[in-house]
Amino acid sequence: MKRIVILGAGTGGTMMANRLVRALGDTWRITVIDRDDVHVYQPGLLFLPFGTYRREETTRPRRALLDPRVELRLAEIDRVAPDEKTVTLAGGETLSFELLIVATGSRVLPGETQGLTGEGWRESAFDFYTLDGAMALRRKLEGWKGGRLVLNVVEMPIKCPVAPLEFLFLADAFFTEQGIRDKVEIVYATPLEGAFTKPRASAALGDMLGRRNIQVMGDFATSEVDGAKRVLKSYDGRETDYDLLVSVPVHGGAEVIRTSGMGDAGGWLPTDKHTLQSTAFPYVFAIGDATNLPSSKAGAVAHFQSEVLIENVLRYLDDKPLAPAFDGHANCFIETGFGKAMLIDFNYTTEPLPGRFPLPGLGPFTLLEESEANHWGKLAFKWIYWNVLLAGKDIPLDHRMLMAGKWS
Repeated sequence: MKRIVILGAGTGGTMMANRLVRALGDTWRITVIDRDDVHVYQPGLLFLPFGTYRREETTRPRRALLDPRVELRLAEIDRVAPDEKTVTLAGGETLSFELLIVATGSRVLPGETQGLTGEGWRESAFDFYTLDGAMALRRKLEGWKGGRLVLNVVEMPIKCPVAPLEFLFLADAFFTEQGIRDKVEIVYATPLEGAFTKPRASAALGDMLGRRNIQVMGDFATSEVDGAKRVLKSYDGRETDYDLLVSVPVHGGAEVIRTSGMGDAGGWLPTDKHTLQSTAFPYVFAIGDATNLPSSKAGAVAHFQSEVLIENVLRYLDDKPLAPAFDGHANCFIETGFGKAMLIDFNYTTEPLPGRFPLPGLGPFTLLEESEANHWGKLAFKWIYWNVLLAGKDIPLDHRMLMAGKWS
């Protein structure tokens, strides 16, 4: 039987496996490979440090999220040979494929920053982009009495580019509710010029940070961390001290993608930005964080990509031209604390604009503006993620960014 192999059972890989097995039935074998049977709801990691979610709410077995007809192989990938159309597992078994989907995601690499994982790691310096890191930070915050908190994004790209901003807003609310906000100084050290990549959203979010008395240190290119002295250093000579450092470490693609000769130096797979096909191998496609695309590395983006990718995989199998249909659409809720959130909607060419979403003029969600409805939308996404998104079920949202309901 002909086989499609999917590397990775995260958000993108799980969605595609479930979509493909329904579309192709018993005519193809759909095989998914991942190193373990633990699927992490990554948007939930943001809430763990503040006690909003419990650890068990953020994980489920991968097997339970896949259609029973999907073959799940739990093993490390030793080697991918794209020219030979084979994947070799750590135990030596080799799987051949007719079509490969790379959904290996991204990984955090705190060891890439000098000193970050040295003295003070998980004591005065933490991350929240991993399950263990988020839980360690939670334990720290439970007894923290105040001081200078510095949130640092080491470099771009990162998973969910708005998550650092959400952390800052939630920290402001958390310390206010704890009655110690006047004892906490909050600083955002970012490699970006401002709060965000898109000018209009950056201005709005930067204004919100200012009103929350959160200092922004822009163009901060992190060079090293001195854990003994609790100092964060930039290549331009700037330094900032901290009592508590929350790091968003360097991100990279999967090592096996880099060593296979398929990826670039960072481990990202060079991918056509509209068709999601590999630029080097026509029988290789990609989804989610694994690509080198200039789109956000976020679950909503993977969902929009999946609608384009399922069509293009079927077109490829039928020897039809691919549809250049992915426009970089990203849709992100941004928690702003105190029971409110903001929503932004943008793509490759159009920055976030104010308006109403998804129904023009009606909402119920507001764009580029705080609202309680947006907050409840953010929380409701967890149920949608587990029960609808991963199952590859249709959601009544166009994968393209639409201008209806927006104004400039």
